[in-house]
Amino acid sequence: MDRRWLAIVAGMATAIWAATSVQAAPCLIVTLTGVQSGPPIHEGQAGAGTLVRYGDDADNCSAVRLQFDTGRGTNQRLSQLGVTAGQLNAIFLTHMHSDHTEGLADVLLLRWNYDSAGPKLDILCSADAKSPLGHVMSCSNYVARVGEAFIASGEIAQRRAEDKSRLAGGPSDIANVVMFAPSNDPQVVWSSGDVKVTAVRSTHIPGHASYRVDTPAGSVVIAGDAGNDTFAPPRPSSTSAQVERLAQGADVIVHSTMHPVMGPDHDSGMPAPVYHRQAGTADLGAMAKRTGAKHLMLTHLAPALGAVRHGPYKVPDGPLTEEHYAKVVRDAGFSGNVVVGRDLASLRLPRK
Repeated sequence: MDRRWLAIVAGMATAIWAATSVQAAPCLIVTLTGVQSGPPIHEGQAGAGTLVRYGDDADNCSAVRLQFDTGRGTNQRLSQLGVTAGQLNAIFLTHMHSDHTEGLADVLLLRWNYDSAGPKLDILCSADAKSPLGHVMSCSNYVARVGEAFIASGEIAQRRAEDKSRLAGGPSDIANVVMFAPSNDPQVVWSSGDVKVTAVRSTHIPGHASYRVDTPAGSVVIAGDAGNDTFAPPRPSSTSAQVERLAQGADVIVHSTMHPVMGPDHDSGMPAPVYHRQAGTADLGAMAKRTGAKHLMLTHLAPALGAVRHGPYKVPDGPLTEEHYAKVVRDAGFSGNVVVGRDLASLRLPRK
């Protein structure tokens, strides 16, 4: 083979290697599967949830699929993304409030129906936590009983009569509950290949946890409804000091927020304890700046965009827009990218 052909062959090999390298570039996609705050419902918004997908360009960033919280409508939003319940690798629950958990039965029942023969679905959550008032917040009890209504109605028995591969105990049988005791120091609670998830204790209700996902393509913190350990002013911030430590150097922070217009100094009618147990929008902007985050995704918005009321509480001076939230964040000193949450809002790393 003469030198000319050697050069051509070498060039083709280099081109193939380069194309393969580009295809294999790692990527991360963060999608808000629901942004509704609390029990209210506004214009069909799904309940709180965030989907994190990691992979590379060849698999559309979808080798690993992690769902954080499962508010109402989670299955519907996942279906719009082309993700089935059987494709989820794990679910992480921040706390036992219905607006973050009531879609779990739907996800588990769908997986039980069609993927009973597959691997169990890891569900990670806080160990049972006793409140100062004496009641216990229990993720394990919730998951164990998540299918009881379907069992009592006879549906589980009827569907098993049609397909014996379906597990006898119903949707709870498809779940592998992994509990941990949240602490002030981040701890690894789940990993798979290049993906690592750490958790930290955060305050909202007993057993609340916040999470961080680290991958070669980037990192994201999902804080749930985290707030400061001091429930009301005077305090340095409404945000969680533990979450701030967890978020140091992270690319993306996904966080619930309360707009200042709902505060006690306005005419919303919202009780001060309800207002103060969520992270304020301005404080989130300041925290994102301190941690060096590049992107802040606001979710679980109180009030929802365009809403005239947040449940029983009115929105003073009328509905809020994305700019109302973004301006508060920018005025607090954050100059990075602000995503004001709507269902299915997505962010890809690295950004194209």
